[in-house]
Amino acid sequence: MAKRNSSSKSVTKRTPKVEALPQAAAAPDLNEEEVSSSPSKPRAVGEESAVAKRVLRSRSVTKKKQEVEAQPQEEEEEEESSSPRKRRAEEEESEMAKLKSRSKSVTEKKRRVEEQPQAAAPKEEEESSSPRRAVEKKDDDEEDSRFVGEPVPDLEARQRWPKRYEEKGKVIKSKDESDEIILARRHYTQAEVDGQILYNLYDDAHVKAPEGMPSYIGKIVEMFEAVDGGFYFTAQWYYRAEDTVIQNCHNLIDNKRVFYSEIQNDNPLDCLIEKLTIARIPLDVDPANRTIPNCDYYCDMLYLLPYSTFVKLPTEERHSSCEASSTISCECDMNGTEQEEDFKVQDHSKTEVSLLDLYSGCGAMSTGLCLGANLFGLHLVTRWAVDLNRYACESLRLNHPETEVRNESAEDFLLLLEEWEKLCCYFSLLKSDAVPQVYADLFVADDGDGSDEDNNNDEADDEDGEVFEVEKILGICYGDPNETKQRELYLKVRWKGYGADEDTWEPIMGLGNCVKTIKEFVTNGYRSKVLPLPGDVDVICGGPPCQGISGFNRFRNKENPLDDDKNKQLIVYMNLVQHLKPRYVLMENVVDLVKFANGFLGRYALGRLIGMNYQVRMGMMAAGAYGLPQFRMRVFLWGAQPTENLPQFPLPTHDVVVRGVIPLEFEKNTVAHDEGHNLKLEEKLLLKDAISDLPAVENNECRDEMPYSGPPQTEFQKLIRLGRDELLGLPKQEPLECVLYDHRPLALNNDDYERVCEIPQKKGANFRDLPGVRICSDSNKNKVEWDPDVERVYLKSGKPLVPDYAMSFVNGTSSKPFARLWWDETVPTVVTRAEPHNQAILHPVQNRVLTIRENARLQGFPDCYKLCGPVKERYIQVGNAVAVPVARALGYALGSAFQGSSGVNEPVFRLPPKFPNISGVCSSAASEDDA
Repeated sequence: MAKRNSSSKSVTKRTPKVEALPQAAAAPDLNEEEVSSSPSKPRAVGEESAVAKRVLRSRSVTKKKQEVEAQPQEEEEEEESSSPRKRRAEEEESEMAKLKSRSKSVTEKKRRVEEQPQAAAPKEEEESSSPRRAVEKKDDDEEDSRFVGEPVPDLEARQRWPKRYEEKGKVIKSKDESDEIILARRHYTQAEVDGQILYNLYDDAHVKAPEGMPSYIGKIVEMFEAVDGGFYFTAQWYYRAEDTVIQNCHNLIDNKRVFYSEIQNDNPLDCLIEKLTIARIPLDVDPANRTIPNCDYYCDMLYLLPYSTFVKLPTEERHSSCEASSTISCECDMNGTEQEEDFKVQDHSKTEVSLLDLYSGCGAMSTGLCLGANLFGLHLVTRWAVDLNRYACESLRLNHPETEVRNESAEDFLLLLEEWEKLCCYFSLLKSDAVPQVYADLFVADDGDGSDEDNNNDEADDEDGEVFEVEKILGICYGDPNETKQRELYLKVRWKGYGADEDTWEPIMGLGNCVKTIKEFVTNGYRSKVLPLPGDVDVICGGPPCQGISGFNRFRNKENPLDDDKNKQLIVYMNLVQHLKPRYVLMENVVDLVKFANGFLGRYALGRLIGMNYQVRMGMMAAGAYGLPQFRMRVFLWGAQPTENLPQFPLPTHDVVVRGVIPLEFEKNTVAHDEGHNLKLEEKLLLKDAISDLPAVENNECRDEMPYSGPPQTEFQKLIRLGRDELLGLPKQEPLECVLYDHRPLALNNDDYERVCEIPQKKGANFRDLPGVRICSDSNKNKVEWDPDVERVYLKSGKPLVPDYAMSFVNGTSSKPFARLWWDETVPTVVTRAEPHNQAILHPVQNRVLTIRENARLQGFPDCYKLCGPVKERYIQVGNAVAVPVARALGYALGSAFQGSSGVNEPVFRLPPKFPNISGVCSSAASEDDA
């Protein structure tokens, strides 16, 4: 595992020890000592075992045997030497006596428990006070726990549990190498606990937990008598929602719902409390399609610790549970099997797969997803996009003319979709049990031919003046387009006899006499899918802004992050998913999603999707690991309906060192190769690889288009210059125009330009190289101060060459103000503001900030992607974007999952060599075309 709070780490990571503990709400992380002391169900930090007394009961045989052997008994010694048969009889009699005698002092019991590696002795105050479970408060006969029936035949037991029967004295480690495996003498299929409860192999049960905590929930997957005489069972654990990564967002999940896991460990037999009935039911995104039977708990998902994964239960698990006499009803298993068969016949052969891009910006995420999916052979198309920034919408519309781009808030978009569904139901385009009353009241019954013209003429009889007749409806929105502070459903109207300049937005409540025109608009929109209805969307992607968790926000709400309006978009995003029910969901966000307030918003996002019965998986990916010269770590969350394969995360293709601090609990969510892998990764990309071929421009460059100054110099530059068809792996249709877009910088004001001209053109240069600045001579060698021996230099405007804010930034310890990037560097993160006052953004050898196009290249935008709006707005679009190569790799993973090629429970996979290898794909396609 990487070190806690390390400032950097490689994309190669150590294989994490599979911790046998849930991320319980109290505290998610354990140190090694706490992990090794966990006897049974995974538990939270600071827990001690409250099952010590039960361990004592199952261990008493061995203890008593040792005591008997240690007692000086002269008569027995004499008899042993005279008769082997008599000695064996004495041993059997002694064994029976030891089985009946089970009471020992508490002090002696605690000492015995502490010697066992599978159990940790509890503190005195943590011992159970329950009369049912407390060993010292019961008679020996009442406490009896034993195996019943014939043992499993020796040969069968050795085949089913071979590690339990290894050679004596051989040290055997469990899978996570945290505990030695307990060797077995024999196995059983039935046990009696407390002399009254009969348990069968594969029964579900409550298991003793520390005092004050709810009982653990486990499946008995093994029953055995150890070589030392102890009685054990192996539990495979179920997790409650609060024990998983969801933690304090468990209120989003039904409290009777539990999640099966692959975590197993051994426990004393008398830790069992009571049998349970856990119904295993099929997973379905529509709760109306399934019935939860009468049970203690129900289970429909498997919880896997790597990448916080929740997936549908595998078919073989249902089968084995039923065959193995589990208390899970076979009827539920049959339902699960039918659901699995339904999955096999799902139609994945659609010629076009639809994508909705929420909070789309200029479309980087959806662009990358479509590129990657198409490389796998999945024809993914962005059908709809929504963003509040009108310039970003213009950019997306320009580059994706096939997309219905809506410039509105996500909240208004959701309300619009709800009203659109009602209109489709009212006009009988959708099946509905009831007619939406609001529109039944609005639209009056038609007389005669029901024409809108007749209704308009009726109005003319009552009013004097000009009559306005609706010619047709052009658009629809929810909000306040006329800025009247009245938010409702509006229709865009073209008036008869008037041109486009006279089009207006009218509230639908004022158009009740235009039912024919409105019906025509709704019908045409329904057929063309101008707006998505539930079930129309295959994939939703988006990065809901959560500005309330930004480190720049001094008033962050740590106690209740969702009470902050700046974080509400996460709720809106999930509400849209709930309304539209897409097959797949992909959400992106900053790492603070899992850092701020103990990762509350990240847990909320997981909980919402799981509450909607989506399979989920969360990972963190660094842009530099996929072929970009910037670090930029981001969180990605996959969701998939039960009928789909949950997409994997693509492993890094390039060898980079990832910067930043990741919470220890979520380090295992970093998408990286395990330590010791033998795959040779591509060399990390540097600034020179990305921008060295671009023509030199001045600070005041104002052209939006210009020719290239020469051929590409690196593989990255060859790839980034490809046209759209070539990027999709298609042969080039026509010669591309050698035009470079957006290669212009934000023009610095005169003062800043003078300062930049004084910054040396060398590696590491910044404001500290200006006259009058020196490094403190005291112990803090990184802090700057004014040099008293140098007179302060002033600009032509009279302002100082070295501004005071540069000296005081981060208490004088930062070297970022007016810092130059250098050719052999990887930049930290492309930002939205192109100002040199507090960040390294100056070109290595030109006196200006990086241009829009240079920033776009650092984000992986192809050169053919043209941006719209003022210069500052274009920088914002680029800085807010998801890195295109990362999205492309995720799109490839989506294509694999959509077509059933991804591993069921494998969270990561390797991309093809030299991915995306578009030049090879294009060459192959061109050859086939020529043939």
